[in-house]
Amino acid sequence: MATSVDTRTVLGADVSLELSGTWAGYWVAMLRLLTGWWFFHAGITKYANLWTSAEPFTATGWLTGATQGTVVAPITVWFGNNAAWFVNFTIPLGETLIGLALLLGVLVRFAAFWGAFLMTFFYLGNAGFAHGFVNGDLMGLLLFVTLIVLGAGRVMGLDQYVENWGLVQDHPRLKYLLG
Repeated sequence: MATSVDTRTVLGADVSLELSGTWAGYWVAMLRLLTGWWFFHAGITKYANLWTSAEPFTATGWLTGATQGTVVAPITVWFGNNAAWFVNFTIPLGETLIGLALLLGVLVRFAAFWGAFLMTFFYLGNAGFAHGFVNGDLMGLLLFVTLIVLGAGRVMGLDQYVENWGLVQDHPRLKYLLG
């Protein structure tokens, strides 16, 4: 694996990040695959429970019971009272598609952005912080941000091939969606 060095100025100081060697690549791929499986499994089991469980997935309780005083509580309570059907459909669909994209390594940055979006809502919606500010939702958010920053789809993923398509070559900004 080639060495990748990124040098930036952060708070007035030059900072370099070097990712080199096969272990770094394998680690990035492992993070992408595990995060993808986590979300794919979360989404697909919600759909499976529609047919196999006495209690199918519903986000209504979480939406209407969002921790009061949080930034997202007015939004989630409104959705819980007026459009729970939309959330009950889009959460499993989003989790499944985000997970599938990460597992395949295609459109990784785009998928990870939406994963980070969902995790931000989950983190802020559960913001009672009974167990402190660092919880599983924050860790999930950080995983998605890591996948965005490291371009995880280029390592053992389909994004490395998609970047060579004529459409992407003709419109270089599309590379920001890829991994």
